[in-house]
Amino acid sequence: MTSTPRNPLAGTVYETETLRGVRCVRLSVLTDETTSPERQREADDIAAAALGIDFGEGDQLREAVDLDVSASAFGPFDRPQLGGWLARPDDFDALVWWRFDRAIRSMAHMHELAKWAKQHRKMLVFAEGIGGGRLVFDFRNPMDPMSELMMLMLAFAAQVESQSIKDRVTGAMAAIRKMPLRWRGGGRPPYGYMPTPMPAEHGGIGWTLVPDPDAVTIIERIVRELLEGKTVSAVAAALNADGKPSPRDHWAVKMKREKGGKTGGAKGSHVVRSVFKWTPAVISRMLRNETLLGWKMHKGKPVRDTAGDPIMSTETPIMTREEFDRIGALLDSRSIENGDRKDTDALLLRVIHCDSCGGRMYMSKPTRNGASVNPFYKCNHHARGDNCEAPANIRAQWVDEYVTAEFLRVVGSIQTTHVVEIPGYDPEPELRATLAEFEEHQQQKGRQKSRHAAAAWQERADALDNRIAELESREKVEPQRVVTPTGRTFADEWAAKDATGRRAMLIEAGVRLDVRRGVRGGWRKLDTRRVDFTMRGELDPAAEALAGEVTELESEARGDSPTPGASMRVVEPVRELVAA
Repeated sequence: MTSTPRNPLAGTVYETETLRGVRCVRLSVLTDETTSPERQREADDIAAAALGIDFGEGDQLREAVDLDVSASAFGPFDRPQLGGWLARPDDFDALVWWRFDRAIRSMAHMHELAKWAKQHRKMLVFAEGIGGGRLVFDFRNPMDPMSELMMLMLAFAAQVESQSIKDRVTGAMAAIRKMPLRWRGGGRPPYGYMPTPMPAEHGGIGWTLVPDPDAVTIIERIVRELLEGKTVSAVAAALNADGKPSPRDHWAVKMKREKGGKTGGAKGSHVVRSVFKWTPAVISRMLRNETLLGWKMHKGKPVRDTAGDPIMSTETPIMTREEFDRIGALLDSRSIENGDRKDTDALLLRVIHCDSCGGRMYMSKPTRNGASVNPFYKCNHHARGDNCEAPANIRAQWVDEYVTAEFLRVVGSIQTTHVVEIPGYDPEPELRATLAEFEEHQQQKGRQKSRHAAAAWQERADALDNRIAELESREKVEPQRVVTPTGRTFADEWAAKDATGRRAMLIEAGVRLDVRRGVRGGWRKLDTRRVDFTMRGELDPAAEALAGEVTELESEARGDSPTPGASMRVVEPVRELVAA
């Protein structure tokens, strides 16, 4: 024979057939599985059934669900849904939570809630109170002060315990940060790494970090494509197209959790995304993070030992200092002009310029009956807010064919090369960063009130000074380039590429076409007097040598000296072309 749970209010003047309850659910983070909404609802339902409390059903369901809301930051009256119910006290008789920490985290908040419950004569229920038992605080009797007193006592105990736990965790994390190779465990590791038990040779206690093969493959792909000349935007787009999880989603996939989550918004609000995509900012931030060097970081700065050296979180860093500085320099070089566009078939974008003002010309595509007719390049000085005395425009087909012919005439037979970069080492970037950290630390000199604080300040100052001295003693090692022929010519590469690839070849070679304003007339082909084709850059030496050989052969055939101006105009060689 089963017994029916007894209503603790039975036989009192407060007994009612059914109490109208509000089921309260709260989560600090959406990914918290141990305190999931389903678990909280189940506990609330069990407590409500035992106390004769009804939450309603369907459209009449009384429930306050506040997800991703911190109890420390937002009191009960400030939460989106619970605050709405508290503003309508006549709509219910009781509030039911799973545990104390789902409702409050401070005595101040509990005092406000108890005062409100006493004023409006409500019942507050916690399905699992301190010690595990159910707690019922009935404020419907205004003459009974015990409920309010007990709540405040329990709130005080909860606040003290919460602060004690916070202090212990903070102290433990600070100690672990100073331990070489020791990862704190729990939480998401830096992208590119994953936690593993500490090897026995290093004590076998706790966790350390090792490279994550899946993430390292993505990092290697990104670096390779950037060095091959792709833009950060193009790399990000390709990763998204291939379905590669971004750093924020990568760990969720590893933990077999749902991808996506909340993103930035106004205080107390957020936008939830199904996935987090790769963006240029994500890639740049990831490649500039010293965690790739294996360094421990705290609040954006390296954690250092007493000698000033960065403390390592792994035995096997993903990058060397030389590689890290090299990719950082590459990102710096593209920070303003970060590359080519893929959303246009204009061959001469960034190549063709107006001779009058020197500004770039852009393609315009007139339409007739919905079809593009005779696209042309035009000076776009109005869009730049500039004034051009003689703005030029010219038919796109004419100059596309002209530049193609001139480029292949000059360099078509030149063999492309494959370049392998051997990184050097320059201590200057780390030296500047450490010096800036030291100068920032020096600004706090003399502000310490205690001997211990002053000693801690001095210890860090000495450590940074030691690191600066050590970096100043290091020698700079120049990088090397190994250049090997590919067996293919520029004409071969040109034939194999689309408009985007050909445009990249022109830009890499430093090709420039200046266009002057035309004269009236029924022109049916390009007036070459209007254009100047020039090339500056890494192909100049080879093109000049080739042009010299041609001139010399022609001179020998004619028996006279080279014709002045027979070779094309070249300007200041920069570096050799990297062509796969």
